[in-house]
Amino acid sequence: MGNAGRMTAKKMFGEYALYCDGTFVALVCDNRLFVKPTDLGRAYIGAVVEAPPYPEAKLYFLIEDQCEDRDWISELIKLTVEGLNSQEKKPERTRITSRTPRKRAHTAP
Repeated sequence: MGNAGRMTAKKMFGEYALYCDGTFVALVCDNRLFVKPTDLGRAYIGAVVEAPPYPEAKLYFLIEDQCEDRDWISELIKLTVEGLNSQEKKPERTRITSRTPRKRAHTAP
């Protein structure tokens, strides 16, 4: 996958999340590779096999035999990054960092 860009991994719950140039692209769970689904990736793979990486997860592309083909997997990861970056991003939530206390109305005795 190194030909796709700068790859990094984060260990999460005993499994690994893979990032390419800072974009989350795949999971490694139970020694199996699950790539985030995109239209570009689907077109590139052709006959995709989809499976959840863990119980109750969304379906990902399960990559089995092609993992050893450096050029093929690098191209899939490049296309996945492109597909994910072209999707509409969800609007960020507005976070309240500090609240000013409400002033109480002063009532006359």
